[in-house]
Amino acid sequence: MPDQLFSDLYHDTDRLTWAPVEEVRRRGRQRTRRTRVAGALAVAVAVGVLASGAAVLAGQRDATPPLPPATVVPTTPDADPTVSPTPPAESSPSHSAQSSRPPTSGAPSSRPPSRTIPAGATLQLADLPPGFTMSQGRVKTDWTLESAAVSCANKLPALSVGVLADRFAVFDSPTDWLAERVTRHSQADAVTSMKRVRRIVADCVPARPGDSLSILAEGLGGDDGVLVGGEFKGIPARWLFVRQGDLVAQLRLDHDTTPDEARRFARSAADRLCTGTDAC
Repeated sequence: MPDQLFSDLYHDTDRLTWAPVEEVRRRGRQRTRRTRVAGALAVAVAVGVLASGAAVLAGQRDATPPLPPATVVPTTPDADPTVSPTPPAESSPSHSAQSSRPPTSGAPSSRPPSRTIPAGATLQLADLPPGFTMSQGRVKTDWTLESAAVSCANKLPALSVGVLADRFAVFDSPTDWLAERVTRHSQADAVTSMKRVRRIVADCVPARPGDSLSILAEGLGGDDGVLVGGEFKGIPARWLFVRQGDLVAQLRLDHDTTPDEARRFARSAADRLCTGTDAC
């Protein structure tokens, strides 16, 4: 049986027709080209698929609106996030209005003191009894309390303190004369000057028997009004002092002027002083 099969296969082999060598090579080259083309097509298809997928993704990204940038809120270290910040304080209109108001008439002015005294701050003829006339000059003798205090046996302090300006007025009458000196000080110095009046009277040691100084009346007018009576070398005298703000008036009155008469002069003098000071 095997021999028979071998014989049949041998005879069949004789019937096979073998293709020429060149034909075999040609067919091999065709198969190679088909394989390469198929591979190239497969690569192209793969690239196309990737490109289309990227385009789709790019289109989706372009279609999506961009997100707004995140807002960064500054924080203060150790600050309580639940507490709202306090808004800045605003100026109070009432405070501004109060700070712009001028000082009241009775309060000392914050302005620098004036170094002049208007003529209207002294007594005028209308303030005096009938018969007085205004003199154009000064009294030649020193009639002030300071000059009289020189006759005291002890040394006394100066009466006028920090005088910035002064003005005189002199009036004559058929029987006597009246003189006035108005001085400007700072408010504090004006008060001190009035205290010096009382101190001179209280501390004066008469140098001769009969000499004397005394306070005859107080509270006569203005912010402060004092009537001083004295006698030196047998000559009686009367001095009236009136303060209004930073102005002090010293008047030489008739030697027998009573406190009631002095009060009328003091009120007139205080009213006139208001012309030269804003303290009224």
